Amino acid sequence: MSIGLLGLLDDVAGLAKVAAASLDDVTGMAMKAGIKATGAVIDDAAVTPRYVQGFAADRELPIVFKIARGSIKNKLLFLLPAALALGYLLPWAITPLLMIGGAYLCYEGAEKVYHLLAPSQAHEHEAHLDSVAVAPKTLEDQKVAGAIKTDFILSAEIMAIALAELPDENLLSQAIILILVAFGMTLAVYGAVALLVKADDVGLSLATNRTGMARTFGRGLVKGMPVLMSILSVVGTAAMIWVGGGIIVHGLEGFGLPQPGSIIHHGAEAAAHALPGLSGMVSWVVESTGYGVAGLMIGGALIPVAGYVISPAWRSLKALRSRKSSQGAH
Repeated sequence: MSIGLLGLLDDVAGLAKVAAASLDDVTGMAMKAGIKATGAVIDDAAVTPRYVQGFAADRELPIVFKIARGSIKNKLLFLLPAALALGYLLPWAITPLLMIGGAYLCYEGAEKVYHLLAPSQAHEHEAHLDSVAVAPKTLEDQKVAGAIKTDFILSAEIMAIALAELPDENLLSQAIILILVAFGMTLAVYGAVALLVKADDVGLSLATNRTGMARTFGRGLVKGMPVLMSILSVVGTAAMIWVGGGIIVHGLEGFGLPQPGSIIHHGAEAAAHALPGLSGMVSWVVESTGYGVAGLMIGGALIPVAGYVISPAWRSLKALRSRKSSQGAH
């Protein structure tokens, strides 16, 4: 009996070690997949704070929570099943869908640059665009809806990039890893956003209610946060263009068009050789700049496409549906 019990305990211990190793593998794969999606995550964290600007301090965290809740719903209810289905049934479709999402990021980023360089023409362009969403009832609803729409694209990029790192995993492992990525990325992004949007309130409290170093630090926060938010807005726009351009350039390589990627890669190598002491940093800067230039060109080309092709086609589709609804009512 004792020998049998010891054998059973030994088997249980062995199973526990296997389970722990499997859990470590899944966690490690989730971290690896998440790291690959870091560019889109930085983009998400940099873009989101602008959606709470202009609201009362007591509404900032509730708005961030609404956006975070929408982000989790995007990832778990829509993107996770879609990603698993694509990975299992249509793995070849992942790259084209990634490229479509990348094109959207390029367009969004280029449109912001357009606003900066030619604000009157940009406003005219926006006036001709029809929203594809239901009209929100309040400004807060509008901001939240816009943030969740942008998050959907960025979340799709994150999930697709993560899935692309798991080609040899079975369906269950892919699902577990993507769930970990979804929760981990959402917590990281919106936890950082919550800290950013409340930092000025913390600074004001310290500057008002404390003395010495605490008061000085609080004043620094109050004065520095507007500058930081402006920097983040620029970083968010640059990240959109950079990430989107990189996705499309890499996607083109898979479709037999390696030339854009080769030009960027060779330029990065040449710069690294010219400055061997800073080769790693220089190579990354040149490569990222190349993807950014490609993204800006793609986004700039899509602005008239959106204004003169996509938006009129959407208006025609809405008019057709409206006529059919009217005919059905009669």
